[in-house]
Amino acid sequence: MTPANTADTNCFEDLLGDNTNREVLGDRGYTKQSREEELKAQGKAPRIQRKAQKNKPLSECQKRRNHNISKKRVRVEHPFAALEEMGGTFIRVIGQTRATFAIQMKVAIYNLRRLCFFKRQATELGG
Repeated sequence: MTPANTADTNCFEDLLGDNTNREVLGDRGYTKQSREEELKAQGKAPRIQRKAQKNKPLSECQKRRNHNISKKRVRVEHPFAALEEMGGTFIRVIGQTRATFAIQMKVAIYNLRRLCFFKRQATELGG
């Protein structure tokens, strides 16, 4: 959890932490040449989407690359969409500790909803 005035792109390396996955997926907000070089030096495969520049649109190859990255990232984005349906991450509390607790409760509720979904699905399939 970070305060609202801290962009997650500014603390990318901290958020990555001890990630053991070789691939690092990211949207256009994380595009930075030095970041990609650092990830490669760590033995990681940066899969960060490309961003078009002014008067320099993306090539068809770059568009296909972005699309392939999006197909993998969508699985991670679904929980965030579900949290948004539950009122988003806007919390009216004072203090980082209380805000963290409130978000963690929403995540716990999301996980319980997913558990119920999977149990219902298993029951319907005869498991």
